[in-house]
Amino acid sequence: MALTKIAPIPARVRWDRTANRPSLVTWGANRLEVTGLSRIRDERHAYRSGNTPRLTLTVEAQQGQALLVFDARQRRWYVEALDLAA
Repeated sequence: MALTKIAPIPARVRWDRTANRPSLVTWGANRLEVTGLSRIRDERHAYRSGNTPRLTLTVEAQQGQALLVFDARQRRWYVEALDLAA
């Protein structure tokens, strides 16, 4: 399973508060049910205000992996990479 970078696509993310992770990611007609997290990279506290801090999550699903990015300045989620085999 290799992640392939794509042009960032705005996505809607449903968060599961009990598991403290995303549970569902949708963009366009695509739907990805998250089963787990592989990696977390939190840059939100490493930048001065005015810069672009990001939260990057590599999520697992039955269809494969996806790279989700939360842009704190725009307050939006994006899908930036996908497992094309999925």
